[in-house]
Amino acid sequence: MPQTNPFHSMVPRKLTDSELARAIRLDMEAELDAINLYAAHIEATDNAEAKAILHHVMDEEREHAALFWELIARLDPAQAEHIKKMSRKYELIVSGAPHEEVEAVGEEGERPASASSGLDKRLTVGSLRR
Repeated sequence: MPQTNPFHSMVPRKLTDSELARAIRLDMEAELDAINLYAAHIEATDNAEAKAILHHVMDEEREHAALFWELIARLDPAQAEHIKKMSRKYELIVSGAPHEEVEAVGEEGERPASASSGLDKRLTVGSLRR
């Protein structure tokens, strides 16, 4: 498997946080590739001992990928902002919200959920009886 030279763009100084985040993304790519490789090995064998070891090693790679993701968020403020918005966007997407509502997450003047769904928060059961 070809290896990425982690020092191909190194300069004789310490990396900035932005440069380090870029380098860690390459490390994360390697972790994800390893997860897929181990999963393929597991599917390709009936050897229980090998499967047990591969599952263990694959789980370690998952942990490494998660740690790198957290580190990238701390090193790259723009990435951290995307991560903050991601959870809300994910919920809107899987609930079938309109594209405009999903894309409005994090934008100035973001519409509240009630505005986008056409509901008025002032409506109550009592106000509907009139």
